[in-house]
Amino acid sequence: MRIVIGSDHAGFFLKEKIKKWLMKRGYEVVDVGTSSLDSVDYPEYAAKVASMVSEGKVRRGILICGTGIGMSIVANKFPRVRAALCLNEKMAEMARRHNNSNILCLGGRILSSRKALKIVDVWLSTGFDDGRHLRRIRKIRKIEKEIFGPS
Repeated sequence: MRIVIGSDHAGFFLKEKIKKWLMKRGYEVVDVGTSSLDSVDYPEYAAKVASMVSEGKVRRGILICGTGIGMSIVANKFPRVRAALCLNEKMAEMARRHNNSNILCLGGRILSSRKALKIVDVWLSTGFDDGRHLRRIRKIRKIEKEIFGPS
């Protein structure tokens, strides 16, 4: 599976750790930046990741900023994106099982790398429950179409 990953300066170190962890497990990782601790604006990197997921170029993405809040706000502006800010494994599990989340948002200043890797592992290994949850995802898509038009 290809996964796109991006961060701002506050998420840079965690992004690098997650990227190495993913590659060790055989994932193809597309890193859209940032590539240093130099201050950058998180919306640029959120848009890069979210647009790739929105356009179907990759199925899943990971975004990291200081808290994960800004990244999730920006990512959820894109059609077909369901970005979830997860602070623990249960949130990651439910983001996948009930919401079929396709972008995981993390806080580089909130989570230890150990905790973040556990969250990533659960998020990647959990499937979508379908059933009543699919009905809800379809309602989200209907709202998207009303706002953005058919895609």
